[in-house]
Amino acid sequence: MEIYLDNSATTKPKEEVIDIMVKSMKEYYGNPSSLHRKGVEIEKLIKKARKQISKALGADEGEIYFTSGGTESNNLAILGALKGNKRKGKHIITTKIEHPSVLNVFNSLEEDGYEVSYLNVDKNGLIDINDFEKSLREDTVLISIMYVNNEVGTIQPIPEITKIIKNRKNKPILHIDAVQAFGKIKINLRKLKVDLMSISGHKISGPKGIGALYVRRGTKINSIVFGGNQELGLRSGTENVPGILGLGVAADLVKKNIDSNIEKMKGLKMKLAKEIGENLEEIKINGDIDENSAPHILNISFKGIRGEVLIHTLEQKNIYVSTGSACSSKKKTFSHVLKEMGLENDEMEGAIRFSLSPENTEEEIDYTVENLKKSVEDLRKVIGRR
Repeated sequence: MEIYLDNSATTKPKEEVIDIMVKSMKEYYGNPSSLHRKGVEIEKLIKKARKQISKALGADEGEIYFTSGGTESNNLAILGALKGNKRKGKHIITTKIEHPSVLNVFNSLEEDGYEVSYLNVDKNGLIDINDFEKSLREDTVLISIMYVNNEVGTIQPIPEITKIIKNRKNKPILHIDAVQAFGKIKINLRKLKVDLMSISGHKISGPKGIGALYVRRGTKINSIVFGGNQELGLRSGTENVPGILGLGVAADLVKKNIDSNIEKMKGLKMKLAKEIGENLEEIKINGDIDENSAPHILNISFKGIRGEVLIHTLEQKNIYVSTGSACSSKKKTFSHVLKEMGLENDEMEGAIRFSLSPENTEEEIDYTVENLKKSVEDLRKVIGRR
């Protein structure tokens, strides 16, 4: 039995996604910019994929722009929005627990003269909405906040944020990193009223190397990549047709199955948390596991054990988990997310992230807990804790 519980890092592509991508590479190989039949055929297929994604998000077709993934979407949203709104101000807001594809951009912007307000979070990774409101200024031009945290699953109060800023005289642009939110919580952009939102294909059982940026109609944003003016001039470069079609199919499956998927993942997560709590001692759940948390992420610290060692111990039993963000997992440093949540060094060192998908089963959870219990007990014996 192989049990994959690292679905926040990436997901296994659906068969329907693989099928359309293979068919695309075999049959739909034309360039969408070509004027002949092969090009027109591809252009229609891309339009269909754009429609599938817009329907899944509650957006209009013309508000979806394809990118190479979540990182590019975040960079385009932040840098493109600032480039298109230079005269609005030099103050920008984010949180201290963002993904590196946001934090590193903000660090670079500070060097370019922008003033950044980094919002603190509480012990569960949640921002204080009052602190957010106090951080707003007349010259605030952009806000960028992750909807669902990729390490602990905390859901930020985006609807409350939109209410606070909607009537401001100099309304700042609101960008949401929804890479871990899309497919895990319900999103309707006609109701949510954000200006920019990033998604990624490989987090929803779609292909790697493809993502999209939602740009609310009327939002001023400039290109940061120049060339042949694809994607209505916002993102130049020949379209990744297999990736786009695969993302379209994956988004369509999200739309069709969102309710049952959420219910199943939440049930598995609660079962996993309950059984670990009942079978193992000296553990700490990091973040909430209630309604303010995404249904697919459970982060737990195992006292006295290095997370990396536990990962490889479980790997020998064909159970795959992680210590946190896959984008920075090879760095020999503690998680900046857990650090900002106030965890002690030994708690950060022993943290493991379990991230679920609708494909996981109760049998897999039972097998995981059984082997996790044995692994933790054996490791603690070795280090003299038991």
